[in-house]
This record gives sequence, structure tokens and C-alpha cells, in this order.
Amino acid sequence: MALTAEAVRNALQNVMDPELGKDLVSLEMIKEIGIDGGRIGLGVELTTPGCPMKDKIKGDIEQELKKLPGVRDVEINWTARVRATPKLAAAMPGVKNAIAIGAGKGGVGKSTISVLTAVGLARDGVKVGLLDADVYGPSIPKMVGLEFERPTVNGDRIVPLTAHGIKLMSVGFLVEPEKAVVWRGPMVHGLLQQFLRQVEWGELDYLIVDLPPGTGDVPLTLAQSLPMTGAVIVCTPQDVALLDAIKALKMFQQLNVDILGIVENMSYFRAPDTGKEYDLFGRGGARKAAEKTGVPFLGELPINISIRESGDAGTPTVNFEKTDEATRTAITTFVRNIAGQVSIRNSSGEPGLELKIT
Repeated sequence: MALTAEAVRNALQNVMDPELGKDLVSLEMIKEIGIDGGRIGLGVELTTPGCPMKDKIKGDIEQELKKLPGVRDVEINWTARVRATPKLAAAMPGVKNAIAIGAGKGGVGKSTISVLTAVGLARDGVKVGLLDADVYGPSIPKMVGLEFERPTVNGDRIVPLTAHGIKLMSVGFLVEPEKAVVWRGPMVHGLLQQFLRQVEWGELDYLIVDLPPGTGDVPLTLAQSLPMTGAVIVCTPQDVALLDAIKALKMFQQLNVDILGIVENMSYFRAPDTGKEYDLFGRGGARKAAEKTGVPFLGELPINISIRESGDAGTPTVNFEKTDEATRTAITTFVRNIAGQVSIRNSSGEPGLELKIT
């Protein structure tokens, strides 16, 4: 019996996307089927270019198709289409997903996580913006090497700065680095609205919003202004930090903002000379908190000199290029886990970016 496209498609109904929990056919991820004797060529469209389950999907496809009589080889052409959060386009045209990065207390590395998330996503080939909404303590300008730069204006629109493949806006670009921002809530609300409505963000697959710590005006304004894709909670392993992190998590839930997950920063220290790991602040608390609250655990990042130095020097890309392999893997894992959680929530979303994946 000759091999047919229908037989291939029927076989692929048995291959599930592990994150989305549906088969590739019903998710419309199969874009092309070609048959040449015993060779099958497939076009498969992922929901994020850095899909953490790509290898698993590839293995399952090959296993299922090689059950068909006469199949000798399977070749896959990967593309990606970042899908959009419903209703967000009406609030911010061109922006497909908005992700808040929050924490219950300061000093847990929330801005570091925001920068690494934005840069990591951009390195996977998508369009990313980073909004520094930490009005009272803006640190993003220094962390990306633009501490003394200023945005330009195009008519009544603000043109964001660009660095490391991402678009950037911060109150830190509008005031002197050492000047304190002493504003009441309504002024902060007005500025955030301006950043959301008057900045020329253009086409973005992800807008990352670095929030101030705690449960104050900015998260409330953001939740009321945008149909957020979700929030990421940053914490360190100590019990006191976890208590505050859970408060931040519950705040977002009260505001009807979905929780994409919890990430544990400064989880451990790996000695560079011996490779031995030390749990300076304890370890695993964020994972337990995620299990307790029923939200995803996104990963754990070590205490690493490279991360600290790159934040001071404004060179975040070194964390993906020159630091040790274990740290690079930890960073890439949590960034792609965030993208995966976005895909889960948008599995029936709008059309987005299409690009080739190697």
C-alpha cells in the first residue's frame, strides 16, 4: 500500500505537544507533508522558537512515523509562530504578549531576571521590549549599558532605546542617574500610562515589564491597564523571602493576572575551582512554594560572579556566551520555560511571528 499524506497526518494525531497537552494536528502545528518514496518531509510550526520540548517532539514524531510501512527517513523543517494573548492587541497594538516580573521584596534580583529574560528571548530570534516600571529605583539603564542615554521623540511619540536586540524604556532615561524620583501615586500612574500608550514599541512578541518590589500602585495600574499574559514571581530560598513572594503571587491572583511561575534566584553557589555547590541561603524553597500554590516552577539560578559583573558593566549577553556552561544552561532553561508557559496560555491565540528554526 502506497504511503499517503492522510496516513501520515493520522499517525501524527498520536504525537502530543508535552506542554500544550494536545496533538500536533489539532494544534495546527503540521504545515507541510511531503512524501518521496520512503522519505517523509514535514513542516512543523512551534509555538515559540526556543521551545524546551523541541527534542521530545522530534523524537515522538520519528517514532510514530517509522511505524508506518516503508518509512525509512523523517526530515523536519522547523518554524515558529509566537501566538498572542487575546485582547492585548486592542490595548497595545502590535504587542502579542505582556509579562510582568515581580517580587514581594527588594534585593532578590528581580531586575536581573527581567534583563536575562528579555535578552534570552531576543537571542532565540523574537522581538522583545523591556519596560522598566520600577519608577523609584530604576536599574535597567545601567544593567544594559545605557545609563546616560536619552530617548528621542517623534511627534507625540517616544522612541525607545535599543540594546542587545531589545527595545527599552525606563524613567531612568529621563532623569539623572543619582536623582531621586519623589512622586505620589497619581504621577506614577500617569507615567506608566505614558510608557504603555505613547512609546513606539512597534511589533513585539513579548513585552517584559520589570515591576517595583511589593504590592503597590504600579502592579495595580498595570493589571488595570493591560490584559496581561501573566506574571513571573522572583524569590530567593530564604523563608522570609518566600513569605513575601507568596504575598506578591496572591496579589496578582486577586488582580486576575495569571501566574506563569516562580523562579528561584541566588539558589546556590558553585565554587569555580572545585565545582562543589554550596546552598548559602538554603535551596529548593521556591520549588516547594510553587508546589504549595499550584503554579509552575520555572527554574533556579546560581549566585554567579558573571551575572553580577555583567549587571554592573551593562553587558548581559556575556551570561549567554562566556560564563560557565552550567550557568548558561540554567539561564536558558528558565527563559525558555517562561516562553513555554506563555505558549500554553495562548495555544489557541492569534497568528504571530514566523521564522526558521535550525
